[in-house]
Amino acid sequence: MAMLHTVNKSPFEKDSLGSCIDHALEGSSILLFEDGVYGALKGTTISGKVSQAMGDVSVFVLGSDLRARGFSEESIIEGIKVTDYSGFVDLASSHDNVQSWL
Repeated sequence: MAMLHTVNKSPFEKDSLGSCIDHALEGSSILLFEDGVYGALKGTTISGKVSQAMGDVSVFVLGSDLRARGFSEESIIEGIKVTDYSGFVDLASSHDNVQSWL
């Protein structure tokens, strides 16, 4: 059963992203939005864990939230896919369940 995990909290404020990665099953997807986009950035304390997780799960970041915080696609970990609101809806509808990590 493919699940979409959504994370909207900064990994430097809460451990929602770390917990999400620890519980996400192979074939699942993770969408980072709002302050969760900080988890997509290269060279941070969580970037190694995110990169390693991408062997089992797909990771997406909401482009408008990334840009709203002053970052570009060049700032994110290689392999993370940038999506828009339409893509967010597509992700939610193409997965069996959605789990929000608060």
